[in-house]
Amino acid sequence: MSLSTRELDRLRQIIKIAEQLIAKAEVVNGSAKKEGAKSSAAPKAKRSRRSGKELVAFRKMLKAERKRGVAVAELAKNHGISSAYIYQL
Repeated sequence: MSLSTRELDRLRQIIKIAEQLIAKAEVVNGSAKKEGAKSSAAPKAKRSRRSGKELVAFRKMLKAERKRGVAVAELAKNHGISSAYIYQL
């Protein structure tokens, strides 16, 4: 199968456009990855682990708030924990 000169020129144009799009995508994706890495590397607040005594007090407080009828979603938002963690406790 032989391609005409016009068909070869069109293929070269397509290849050129594809290379430009790939280069542009690499630049955009590369900068997005770097920005994402910066934001994930610096968390908003430092996570801390509760000690045994603190955990017992936290559980009691959560149970008391739940008995008063406070929604789990609201508790999770206020205390910065997941709703699954509340149910787990």
